[in-house]
Amino acid sequence: MRSLKLVIADDEPMARERLRVLLSEQPGVEVVAETGDGQQVLEACAALQPHAVLLDIAMPGIDGLETARRLAEASPGTAVVFCTAYDAHALSAFEAAALDYLVKPVRPERLAAALERVRTFHAGRPATAGRRTQLCARLRGSLRLIPLDEVRYLQAEEKYVVVHHARGEDLIEESLRSLEEDFPDRFIRIHRNCLVAREELVELRRGSDGHVRAVLRSGGEPLEVSRRCVPQLRQTLRQL
Repeated sequence: MRSLKLVIADDEPMARERLRVLLSEQPGVEVVAETGDGQQVLEACAALQPHAVLLDIAMPGIDGLETARRLAEASPGTAVVFCTAYDAHALSAFEAAALDYLVKPVRPERLAAALERVRTFHAGRPATAGRRTQLCARLRGSLRLIPLDEVRYLQAEEKYVVVHHARGEDLIEESLRSLEEDFPDRFIRIHRNCLVAREELVELRRGSDGHVRAVLRSGGEPLEVSRRCVPQLRQTLRQL
């Protein structure tokens, strides 16, 4: 299995930070989103289809228990691991189909065991289950869902990826590598920092400077293509 994609859900920033640090010490883990309330959890899971959400129970609005119940219906491919300061809700948590229940402060060995449960849970699921159709961007504290069929290209900039889509541009906190692995049929790499929607490719054009650039169906400035990507792109264009 590739890296576990996780969502951290806790309304306390310090609690999210502590959990993020613990997860950074675990191998094969990628935090794809952090949220502070139940509604954001539901939106993030619908868009990102993570392997699991590490979910606090006491949150504003929709609490963790109700969020888990809704996730079981809306995103059954997302496992729920509760992370809470209280052990009084354990029975209710498992009735809400939680995979594990961690009591704060979370110990590294318990977190590792919970992540192994998540891996076991997904090992028995079909590879195509829960395939997502949207990307999720954070915008002034809220989440924006971007349909995949509106995405033209993805460009890495420092620790973010810029999504260029039909309605503009948005930042997401996923890596180009994970996006390339998740959507090999939809996006193709043209440069170490850029993926392009296959249906956007029109032609490759060599400039007077000797560099090859990709011309996109949606127009705009042609995008630079790295030398190593040119052969595959030419083959792809012949097949389109």
